[in-house]
Amino acid sequence: MKKILIGLASIVVIIVVVLYFTSKPKLEADGSYSPSSLALTLGTVSKTDFEDITYTKYQGDKSKILVIFTEQKNLKMKNGKFFSTGNHPIEALVPMLHLKNAGFDFEIVTPTGKPVVFEMWAFPQEDENVKAIYNEYKSSFEHPKKLADFINTSLNDANSYAAVFIPGGHGAMIGIPNDKNVGKVLNWAHQSDLFTITLCHGPGSLLATTLDNQKFIYEGYKMCVFPDAIDEITPMIGYLPGKMTHGVSEHLKSLGVKLANSEADDSVYRDRKLITGASPLASNELGKLAANTLLKELK
Repeated sequence: MKKILIGLASIVVIIVVVLYFTSKPKLEADGSYSPSSLALTLGTVSKTDFEDITYTKYQGDKSKILVIFTEQKNLKMKNGKFFSTGNHPIEALVPMLHLKNAGFDFEIVTPTGKPVVFEMWAFPQEDENVKAIYNEYKSSFEHPKKLADFINTSLNDANSYAAVFIPGGHGAMIGIPNDKNVGKVLNWAHQSDLFTITLCHGPGSLLATTLDNQKFIYEGYKMCVFPDAIDEITPMIGYLPGKMTHGVSEHLKSLGVKLANSEADDSVYRDRKLITGASPLASNELGKLAANTLLKELK
């Protein structure tokens, strides 16, 4: 019996040691932290669940979709450490695949025209469809347009656009919700009866419509958002290097948003012209919902 107990204790010690080292966030060259090996094992995939659907392609004039990406990489935590983030590649590229297959094209912008930042540690390296669309738009990701230039040249051209798409990833919380130009574009889309598509942490961008004491235009809407409760526990496995300084879902809820999900799952929801998804797991479902909705509504 004693030998059995000693053996069990040894196994427990080994498990604790392994968890300790595999759950430590990885220090990057710029001093930020990317997810631990344990978090990457649990929270990323090498191939997505993308469904290569043959849509009846859209043939009308409203064929463009404005995609607002973050150009920011490092998100500060409560403990002062920085999370190495950006846009989640699956959350951006899988919906884009569906929308492209449905006949839509993309205008890629960042707030100041700096290159798009992706969470490359989450890139699905064995997914040929995702790699193909990434390579197709790589030049646009590296040399996007400035959001201000879009505002100066295209706000009078709503008839050429079907939607505004803001992908998620924690990077969508850096600057985007506080960017007055993002607020202008979202108000433009809302007033022009265009669709707005976003998922995971991307709905935090909707807060930009409250800047300068403006009324929140999505008050009373029901939407899917990444739950703050999940962000609270991910530091335990080393996904985040600390706790967030603020969340998204509860802030939106305090402004009158009705949450359509409680888990970080594949939930998607449409309320009027707003289409949202809960997490990276919702990327494929969001793409299908967005593509089918646009094809139906833009006939």
